[in-house]
Amino acid sequence: MTETAPSTPALQVRDLVKIYKVKGPGPDKTALKGINLDVKQGSFFGLLGPNGAGKSTLINIIAGLVNKTGGEVRICGFDTEKDMRAARSAIGVVPQELNLDAFFTPREVMEFQAGLYGVPKSKRRTDEILAAMGLTDKADVYARTLSGGMRRRLLVAKAMVHSPDVLILDEPTAGVDIELRQQLWAHVKKLNDEGTTIILTTHYLEEAEELCDTIAIINHGEVVACEPTEDLLGRLDMKNVCLVLGHDISEVPPGLRKFNATLSHGRRINIAYRPSETEMAKILKAVTEDGLDIVDLTTEEPDLEDAFLQMTSARQ
Repeated sequence: MTETAPSTPALQVRDLVKIYKVKGPGPDKTALKGINLDVKQGSFFGLLGPNGAGKSTLINIIAGLVNKTGGEVRICGFDTEKDMRAARSAIGVVPQELNLDAFFTPREVMEFQAGLYGVPKSKRRTDEILAAMGLTDKADVYARTLSGGMRRRLLVAKAMVHSPDVLILDEPTAGVDIELRQQLWAHVKKLNDEGTTIILTTHYLEEAEELCDTIAIINHGEVVACEPTEDLLGRLDMKNVCLVLGHDISEVPPGLRKFNATLSHGRRINIAYRPSETEMAKILKAVTEDGLDIVDLTTEEPDLEDAFLQMTSARQ
């Protein structure tokens, strides 16, 4: 890994713009509109957004696969244009596309990639990484014989051959079954615990909520939110309580009507409310005054999907 000062961001993006020129009539397409991001060293950072938001363009610019129109990108302090070699050595990228040579074995893929990065044979960890990805028994078969999920795990292994400071995972679990997904995340979390900065894009929002300490949401080429996951969820002033009754009723009792409660299946009362405006104690008081026979009560907190939908739908 690269030796950098603890205060140096693992990734720093400043005023990043990308404009795609359109052939023929019609306006050019602006994919990124002045993106600014800072990712701390050792962070598990989520980069989320709807399809077409600009995530892949941003990642491809960071990886050096797409030229930016304007702005600056630094990886571990290295400018991706002025210090291209050092910047690219500091990152490993797992792309969405399954871009593997069909006639290479996983072992050959790993060894070839390690050679490209100048990793001495004595320091290569091919077998260790393949084992971590559950590919030991497939190490010497052609990549074309691997399932889609195994190929994706091989891409993750390939990105880790040079022990990068920053590992970018672009939809790494698409097409991967649950058991292997858990195995993959166990290894990635271990890497993160050891100091590797992880940048994740995913459409599995529950994964991002569980794994990421910080989340940025991009929509229409702009960052609409970037903050610690807990703070992002805390901004959602909403909560839901479900009351299960011991017997059926025909309508919502008078005391709960002022909370816009709804009745379903004769004995389930649902109340969606804003904690900043309504205290739970007031709801429970109304329940008592209405003399309801409650056999169960559950509350539901907002999740990342709620935050995502709120912040992206507002910008449609």
